[in-house]
Amino acid sequence: MQTAQQQQQPLAVAGAVDSPPDPPSSHGSAAGASRAPFSPSTLQGRDITYLMPPSPAAGGRNGLDYRPSIKRAQGQVPACLVNASVTYCGDDQIYAFGGFDQYTDEVYNHVLRLDLKSLRWELVDNFGAIPGVRMGHTATFYEGNKLIVFGGENEHRENLSDVVILDIKTSTWTQPEVRGPVPQKRARHAAVIYQDKLFIIGGVTGENNVILDDLSYLDLKTWTWSRTWSFAARYDHTAWVWRDRLWIFGGLGPDMERTTDLWWLDLKGSPSLGINSSQGTVDSPSPRNRMTYRLGAAASPSQQSPSRSGGYTANSASVQVRTFSRRRPTAPGAISCVSFQSGPQMPTLLSGTRFQAYASGALLDLITPSETARPYQCNLSSLDLDTLRWQRLADGPEIFSLGYRWHYCTINTSGTKAWLLGCNLNAAGNTPGFSDENHMSEILCIDLEKYGLLGNELSATVLDQSSSQATNQPGSPLVSGLGADLLAVFDQPPESGSGTDFIITADPIDPDDLDSTEDGSSTPRSQPEFLSPNAVTSPPIHVHRIILQLRWPHFKRLYSAQMAEYHAKRMHIPEPYSVVRAFLYYLYTDSISGHPEYCSATTDVAGMLVMANLYDMPRLRLLCVHRLSRELDVENAAIIWERASRTNEEWLMRRAAQFCLAHWGRIVRTDGFKSLARQSLIELCEVVDTDGRIVAGPELEIMAALGSDGLGLHAGSKRSRLALAGIVGDDLDEVDDEEIEGMDVS
Repeated sequence: MQTAQQQQQPLAVAGAVDSPPDPPSSHGSAAGASRAPFSPSTLQGRDITYLMPPSPAAGGRNGLDYRPSIKRAQGQVPACLVNASVTYCGDDQIYAFGGFDQYTDEVYNHVLRLDLKSLRWELVDNFGAIPGVRMGHTATFYEGNKLIVFGGENEHRENLSDVVILDIKTSTWTQPEVRGPVPQKRARHAAVIYQDKLFIIGGVTGENNVILDDLSYLDLKTWTWSRTWSFAARYDHTAWVWRDRLWIFGGLGPDMERTTDLWWLDLKGSPSLGINSSQGTVDSPSPRNRMTYRLGAAASPSQQSPSRSGGYTANSASVQVRTFSRRRPTAPGAISCVSFQSGPQMPTLLSGTRFQAYASGALLDLITPSETARPYQCNLSSLDLDTLRWQRLADGPEIFSLGYRWHYCTINTSGTKAWLLGCNLNAAGNTPGFSDENHMSEILCIDLEKYGLLGNELSATVLDQSSSQATNQPGSPLVSGLGADLLAVFDQPPESGSGTDFIITADPIDPDDLDSTEDGSSTPRSQPEFLSPNAVTSPPIHVHRIILQLRWPHFKRLYSAQMAEYHAKRMHIPEPYSVVRAFLYYLYTDSISGHPEYCSATTDVAGMLVMANLYDMPRLRLLCVHRLSRELDVENAAIIWERASRTNEEWLMRRAAQFCLAHWGRIVRTDGFKSLARQSLIELCEVVDTDGRIVAGPELEIMAALGSDGLGLHAGSKRSRLALAGIVGDDLDEVDDEEIEGMDVS
């Protein structure tokens, strides 16, 4: 995606007010300022303002849109094996191990490597204590060069509990000598490493196929197993650790249904779990009575194999269930559980092949096309683990193309990219070396940053800042460490001893941003002194040149070239005063979290998004997109849409447009909508007019209350049909089902 700065022509910027500017240069003017046509001595005593480049005009987008790309892999392409392990192992490499071939009834112990740069599969020659064939195991990446494999089942349907380690650099297998009570043999469990401990959760085991609800860990420093505790009965699920909590989601529970239960165990302060933390735990409900669950007798791999036309989906299950009581000791630490019943953004559980994974402080839920689900029924959603709110990040047609099936998903360690591995259903018989669709030849790469995800490292920083602000006492600094120290001298005049040596001004303060005093006069909310609202520029913002040079590449280039600003020690940025202050606050603190004085307003964050694109600051751009996508509401949706369209943020613009469509009757009454330029109003109306319609207030409230897809109604429900027909309020419950049969709602 091009930035707004790349799309503009070279910028010619005014020099001194009382002196004609230099002609713009096709090279030098790109720095955003003109060279001073006179010496520093001639500048003394003059009140001179210098201009930074203005933000791009609205409607300047070029129509480009991000869509994940599908690429074909070459080399020794593996079959679409069932219950293999597919793991991202750094350096743009994915390792696949084991699995069951549904067409040949074979279970493998092959190691294959996919190089994501060359897009080639390679069968890895491996040595040492090579493990036997298996499926339903876990392979967990550890210490940057190891894969730790645990459990699974072999070709004889025998469950395993061994631990084997693949050294990726030498392709050598080793089997450590473990001590302690080895957990039950199992398959289709979940595993996650945290603080040098391999946690094993759930799975199925034994000839009777018992669904396990247990939890144990292997200390990877001493190779000692812990005891086993009861947690939650689950298999084919996902597990991860975030903020000292062990989380599980997805998979199948005792009723053989996809579950919506989210469980987490607080690991802090539990000596039994050996986690290096002494902080308190959160309150949680008492854990429910524990049960173990027995599956019906499962078929052998050969019996499970369907016909080629049937299409066996990787990692799926079709078994029966019955239960019997058994008490188990409960895992130490606070256990909590949330069950999601319904919601407008919650992903459906009824269609598609789905994958779940952790990234950037959120659980990603990806529903992909299958024989029973078309792309329009699929989507990418995220569950914010801090607020436990679901968000729809993208609809299926924005990601998926027809004619593909996806069998595995893996995410890089930074949480910024995801890869789906699958096959092209239309390539059968047309590609040399491929007899049918049973090959993992297709790779779909999804850039998660395009959907507002920050990445694991940056997300942790932002969440820590938010937590710090939420727990601070009144009067205490809202940022910590060096940022708090710098904030103490931000925008303080030099005579106060702050050491500020540069002045930034912005556009005049809007009268709406002023507070009235007792005598009827007005002062800026954020700075109760200096200029009136009719001034040419805003009040001065006192800053330090060294901080601007270190944190703002555009300013560094400008200052190194000794532009006019270098001599005058002053510049003007033609953006709103509150936006410029919020931008400078970010330069000082590396944060855009909701500081009550500097960037509490979402509209200021939207303005910073424009500046981030104009000055090519990708980190700030990502922070702004992330926050705007989560603070989208009726009051600011139109402004966010307009700023996103300025900066070519197609995903954010699409989300804001969909929100405007769902709440159009209220959006058009907001000050944000009325503040848009005429051209922006026309464009937004054109976007919404494609599918939208104006609805009355009572009808709108009914739609909001019933909430789901689009305008918030299930198309086939009685209440939705009545609401769309104009029957609202108490009249809804007075209409019999017979009266709405055949009701035609246009």
